[in-house]
Amino acid sequence: MHPVRRQISPHAARLRRDMTDVERRAWHAVRDRRLEGFKFRRQASIGPFVVDFLCIEAELIVELDGGQHSVEADARRTAYLEERGYRLLRFWNSEVIETFEGVLETIARALHNA
Repeated sequence: MHPVRRQISPHAARLRRDMTDVERRAWHAVRDRRLEGFKFRRQASIGPFVVDFLCIEAELIVELDGGQHSVEADARRTAYLEERGYRLLRFWNSEVIETFEGVLETIARALHNA
């Protein structure tokens, strides 16, 4: 697994400060070991990428995608992270808004299937 930088990049710091409402809602649900007792970091740097939410112990990354994402760029990013041993869950912002409890259940299942 590729090491996660403890130092916050300027890009990650800006993303933390400028979280979207959807990211803020998800962070509230997973922070402080609120989801199944697993610890998450937000806007964690892995190599050249900053991921939305990372659970190191489960090697799980949760990404919340809005309209700004490119399928091609996301595929390269996913391949890079998976090559380093991480599993990724991607949710559209609309999924988080419309089926929040279902999204949390999916994340919880993935945490236990590490």
